[in-house]
Amino acid sequence: MEIEIPTQHRAQQQARKVKASAWHELPVAAAKSLRRDPLLAVNFMLLVVGTACGPLLLRAYFVRGGTRKWLSSLLQTAGWPLLLLPLCFSFLSRRQRRQDAVPVFLMTPRLLAASVVVGLMSGADNFLYAYSQAYLPVSTSSILISTQLAFTAGFALLLVRHRFTGSALNAIVLLSVGAAMLGLDAGGDRPPGVTGPQYGAGFGMALGAAALYGLMLPVMELSQAWHAARAGAAALTYTLVVEMQVVIGLTATAFCAVGMLVNKDFQAIPGEARRFELGEASYYLLLVGTAAVYQCFCLGTIGAIFYGSALLAGVIIAVLIPVTEVLAVVFFHEHFSATKGIALGLSLWGLASYFYGELRAKAPDTEQKSSPDCEN
Repeated sequence: MEIEIPTQHRAQQQARKVKASAWHELPVAAAKSLRRDPLLAVNFMLLVVGTACGPLLLRAYFVRGGTRKWLSSLLQTAGWPLLLLPLCFSFLSRRQRRQDAVPVFLMTPRLLAASVVVGLMSGADNFLYAYSQAYLPVSTSSILISTQLAFTAGFALLLVRHRFTGSALNAIVLLSVGAAMLGLDAGGDRPPGVTGPQYGAGFGMALGAAALYGLMLPVMELSQAWHAARAGAAALTYTLVVEMQVVIGLTATAFCAVGMLVNKDFQAIPGEARRFELGEASYYLLLVGTAAVYQCFCLGTIGAIFYGSALLAGVIIAVLIPVTEVLAVVFFHEHFSATKGIALGLSLWGLASYFYGELRAKAPDTEQKSSPDCEN
């Protein structure tokens, strides 16, 4: 005697199986994606290196005697000439494959204008971040910068109509509460020689940098989407994305260079190098290394947007907070208070909530593809 299982019950069982297996399949799917597209893996590694090491190098400049905020702002995008080499290889490769004339640049005037706007925003964001690094410990500024995920989610909803799930809202609340806890404990981890007003200004600048960067990511995604809609999806290539980063880096560097001219930073560099605690050679080596590492960060970010979305880039940046926190404690011997620990825990909870929401959002599609046709 056969017992027929109701169709609705079978569908519910299938849905539970799909959702339960999704957590186990996620690492495997990610690994397959990285193996299938080497450029995706390269961009992921660039973003990891830039996010983990960039703040430490920038903070080391201030800890060891550096004081020029516009100079440290410029370093965050001054490495853009490093991208000219792969662009040259790409141009030579295109010219060998085609018999007709090959354009040197793939950017359209509209995309060029959008990249210039993003570059100006990047230059302003560089200054806000550099100002915060001058007066805040890395462990504090990293947690504050993690709130960029909340700003990215909000601006992504407004600009690119990214779905705003309950889990994303929960992540935003948790990240905001973590930042608020640091605000209530403001000054408890103030570095030696930093006054109360300077610490408060650095705190506000860090939140301002997070907000502006949270706006930049969806704007970059929107500019790519506009170009794909006008010229076709095939016209949006990785070479074009690198060209966009060159324009963004050049514009942001020029913006910061103007600030350096007004603040007379160029004239102060030789004297600051002689007074640097680690020596003059180490001073210039630190500047070059900081520029190179932050260029890895910039290229990895725009690559993550190209292969995924602005929110994906924001999540990868935020999820690396514990790495930066540990490195800051190891290299700078920063005090890690209980308040910081709770704020970090709330941030990680928010990130886990966001990941869970994204996984649940994809579950119905997987369920629809996996569920068999119901037959009596």
